[in-house]
Amino acid sequence: MAECMRTTLNPPKTPLHSNKISAPKLSFSSSFSSFGTKPNSSNSNNYPRISLSVMSNKSQNQNQNQNHHHHHQQHLSLDAVISSNRKAELLGDIKGSLSNRLSETNLHLTVPGLKSKTRGKVRDIYDGGDYLVLVTTDRQSAFDRILASIPFKGQVLNETSLWWFDQTRHITPNAVISSPDKNVTIAKKCSVIPVEFVGIRNYCGNALPDGLVKNQKLPANILTPTTKAEDHDVPVTPDEIVKLGLMTESEFDEASRKALRLFEYGQRVASEHGLILVDTKYEFGKSSDDSILLIDEVHTPDSSRYWIAHSYEERFQSGLEPENVDKEFLRLWFKDHCNPYEDEVLPDAPEELICELAWRYIFLYEAITKSRFDVPSTKEPIHDRISRNVLSALSALQ
Repeated sequence: MAECMRTTLNPPKTPLHSNKISAPKLSFSSSFSSFGTKPNSSNSNNYPRISLSVMSNKSQNQNQNQNHHHHHQQHLSLDAVISSNRKAELLGDIKGSLSNRLSETNLHLTVPGLKSKTRGKVRDIYDGGDYLVLVTTDRQSAFDRILASIPFKGQVLNETSLWWFDQTRHITPNAVISSPDKNVTIAKKCSVIPVEFVGIRNYCGNALPDGLVKNQKLPANILTPTTKAEDHDVPVTPDEIVKLGLMTESEFDEASRKALRLFEYGQRVASEHGLILVDTKYEFGKSSDDSILLIDEVHTPDSSRYWIAHSYEERFQSGLEPENVDKEFLRLWFKDHCNPYEDEVLPDAPEELICELAWRYIFLYEAITKSRFDVPSTKEPIHDRISRNVLSALSALQ
């Protein structure tokens, strides 16, 4: 499982700071087509993503929504997100935390019993013997390198995943043992299933309709697997996965079934809160008793794309890009002000953009979970707090 903890955005033309963890993934593809287009920031990690597509059968989605226990669908607008009263309320805390962001951890030097550290793009993963200690930092990556650190990002990602892990226990068990700190999850050690799922036309045994346009809804959710070969990903069909010994047929069927149900559930919840869950990735591992567990992260702003639902249809019909709630604006700033693929040193992003992205992460967390983001105390440096909480949690597990 440690080998699957990483989040990046677009693959680089010239890799600089790779910090690469060779990580097989299980990924689902877009509810919407992006065929014939270069993947954008959140649609591409250095590995392909699980590709799932949104159901275009609106009556079916409406029936699902009516049967779901969450609130009725809400209308959101990007303007409302950008000028929200809640944003104004949080801005002071966001600016106040600029001097206390979590860019790096070294728990293996401060917590006895942690054997090694693996540094992913966003997570620092520590080997705790029978457990993994996963620390989600505030690092923001794109172009296969770290661009900045975003206040509260690590806490938002960790707590978003924990919420989804808890909400999806009826679909699949997961590897979570506990969360002793706002930025930390302690998980069971798993062997990662070496398969990734990606969405693309006529791919991996899926025949998709002709004439698809970028951002168009696909007729149904699909799974499109790839596996690793040297330094690139190779598409494979379910039959090839079994023949190669990557998974047994029953394991593939179980993981696929769970992934599809997770994505449909995520779409439903997002829809009820005025959002479209466009695409995402899931990762599964096998525990010591060979059961298949959901691992890594679930439906976070780093592993998924979210669009504003209310304006989608009108903008699609007008040939406009959907309104999104992600980090694309920060990527564009770097592309406009430097060559992020090749420049050895990047400029510092403006504080205003850093704070805006911090707010968007918090907004998505609050919109989806209907929980109020708990602003942490600034009295104690984050790393000291995490060390203290992890040490206490591991002592209790002994």
